[in-house]
Amino acid sequence: MRKNRTRKSADDSNSDAKLNRRSFVKLLPAAGAAGLTITNPDSVAAQARTGTGSGTQQTAQRITREMMQAAEKMFGLEFTEAHENMALPGVNRNLASYEAVRKIDVPLDTEPATAFHPALPGKLNSYRQRAGTKAGKVRASKASALKFSSVEDLAFATVAELSELVRTRKISSVELTKMYLSRLKKYGDKLLCVVTLTEELALQQAEAADREIKSGKYRGALHGIPCGVKDLFATKGVKTTWGAEPYRDQMIDYDSTVVERLREAGAVLVAKLSMGALAMGGRWFKGMTRNPWQPEETNIGSSGSSAGSASATSAGLVGFAIGTETLGSIVSPSSRCGITGLRPTYGRVSRYGAMGLSWTMDKIGPMCRSVEDCALVLASIYGPDGHDLTVEDVPFNWNPDRPLSQMKIGYIKAEFEPSGGGQGGNQNSEERRKMYADALEALRKAGANLQPFELPKFDSQSLRTILNAEAAAAFDDITRDGRVNQLSGQAAGDWPNSFRTARFIPAVEYIRAQRARTLLMREMDKLMANWDVFVTPAPGSASLLVTNLTGHPAVVTPCGFINKLPQAIMFTGNLYDEAAPLRVAMAFQQTTDWHKKYPQLD
Repeated sequence: MRKNRTRKSADDSNSDAKLNRRSFVKLLPAAGAAGLTITNPDSVAAQARTGTGSGTQQTAQRITREMMQAAEKMFGLEFTEAHENMALPGVNRNLASYEAVRKIDVPLDTEPATAFHPALPGKLNSYRQRAGTKAGKVRASKASALKFSSVEDLAFATVAELSELVRTRKISSVELTKMYLSRLKKYGDKLLCVVTLTEELALQQAEAADREIKSGKYRGALHGIPCGVKDLFATKGVKTTWGAEPYRDQMIDYDSTVVERLREAGAVLVAKLSMGALAMGGRWFKGMTRNPWQPEETNIGSSGSSAGSASATSAGLVGFAIGTETLGSIVSPSSRCGITGLRPTYGRVSRYGAMGLSWTMDKIGPMCRSVEDCALVLASIYGPDGHDLTVEDVPFNWNPDRPLSQMKIGYIKAEFEPSGGGQGGNQNSEERRKMYADALEALRKAGANLQPFELPKFDSQSLRTILNAEAAAAFDDITRDGRVNQLSGQAAGDWPNSFRTARFIPAVEYIRAQRARTLLMREMDKLMANWDVFVTPAPGSASLLVTNLTGHPAVVTPCGFINKLPQAIMFTGNLYDEAAPLRVAMAFQQTTDWHKKYPQLD
């Protein structure tokens, strides 16, 4: 912590007869951040002439009544002149407090002294009972024998398929790792989805995995499987750039919990994957991450900040990847790139060592080629770690054979039947309507009894203030020192402008929004008491914002194509019950084959 500037005060013992505007101005530099009680020089002079001063040290107001009145208009308030005069000294004293706090060196990985929990008071035990009180169990389906003539044939295989081959030693982890490293080198630059290739580390981990498996020490489904992580996870010895120019050479001297747990599961880290700068969109300091389905189109990208994780998984450059979501960054790029993404319940996976954007909304989850893969990966990374206090100890139990006929499944009917736009919009609208009608019919054939479902009537859009305020607070230092101007994105919708705009969000309004968020959580809790899962299109559903605020889990998987780009359907479940939406999504995949379609890159 830096020392505060020394306070200085004016000696007013002999100034009664001499104080005028000029001498008052001379006092301003000496005033510093001292307690401020005067509105203008004339009042000081008047007090000096009449002897009505308090006898205490008097200094200049840096915040004036006129400034307060302008702020009142922005905040929707109108105080009387008397109330403004009374509040003014405190407003100026607060300014000194702000300045003192700004001098405290707050490391970027420091969380606020508050924690968000999506479970309402008294509800956590009910979620534990629903999940089962025993340690989490993941019962994978039996993977069919996968035939291949070369290791390259396995580029698009699922984790379940790859793990069975590795477990039975029909393929080695080193062979898989070299294959994925080769594809990363071949396509990584074309897709702009790789920040750092961790080749040396990957080969070491793959060799260790092969030795352990040969000796009979098999760690589970991820053992020996090459993977990538979004480049916001701290990885000791490897750069963690956050996709942003000011941090492109950043080294963090510890492993995030996610990286540590992947290593403990025996997974092989082959790459740190691109992300939108400071977790917005797909643009990072080397350009826009490309979508493997249309890599030549620079304006398509892969939509959402987990862009590299989606692109690399879709293109068969990794066995699976890890992404994060604050407001759509797993759901949106997964949808756009035609893969399966799981956004777990808030507080399911530790955020320790992950870049903080919104401490009450950030979530971590797997991005894979199948629903079952997501379940297998989640099973290895979830649960308390002693660092992230928002993570609850609720078991994750996965049963792929749960009958859909026994589940209460809703769907937001209006979102599946959009109204047409212009001429071209009508054609797309009809394609979309038919695609989603086919998707819902596939679910019904799989045994789902779909019933109409409606979200609570609530102005959730107004609560985006929470994300904006927290993101601006997370990166306040680079806004103040100007490094935010180094970011390539400088448009009105990019972070630099958002950070500056958010400086005008009052603390009272932020806290009110958090209180209103509690009301939304209560509404969703009452609603979801009657459902196991609800189904929506992705990523355009109104539920995306609602459930990111309330912390509910969601799974997204491909369901068709429009204009040669993948489209997706989303399954949302109850808090801490990822197994339910995963089960319905898996039934959809068992009835369709959209998730088995892969982009052609050559």
